[in-house]
Amino acid sequence: MSERLQPGDVAPAFTLPDADGNQVSLSDHKGRKVIVYFYPAALTPGCTKQACDFTDNLELLTGAGYDVLGISPDSPEKLGRFRDKESLKVTLLADPEKTVTEAYAAYGEKKNYGKTYMGVIRSTIVVDEEGKVERALYNVRATGHVAKIIKDLGI
Repeated sequence: MSERLQPGDVAPAFTLPDADGNQVSLSDHKGRKVIVYFYPAALTPGCTKQACDFTDNLELLTGAGYDVLGISPDSPEKLGRFRDKESLKVTLLADPEKTVTEAYAAYGEKKNYGKTYMGVIRSTIVVDEEGKVERALYNVRATGHVAKIIKDLGI
């Protein structure tokens, strides 16, 4: 398990397929700030709420200079269904091997209803224009999280 990222760390580089199978790299966004958020599974209630919140606020975020990338262990095909069903505008990336999720320390031990298991830790990493971590938020809630980010970033 990777150490959690801290402000000032260099954000791990990545290239992952989007919902259409196109390769998207963090470096494609150089010169812009990027909100990279990790979520457990497409088409589930909490993850749908979070993705819809990001979509609803996408214009505000992009206008303030932020791109948004959502990463989950789902296949590009499932991400495509998720995007189409929920009319999502956020770029969704597939990380079925969890290599990027682990590099960002967004995979690890979780507890739910008294059971401990390994899974995706809902996390949001804000990367600055230079590719450095500006903020690293772990164990975030699906609901209300986007509003909190907007407030914290002063948008």
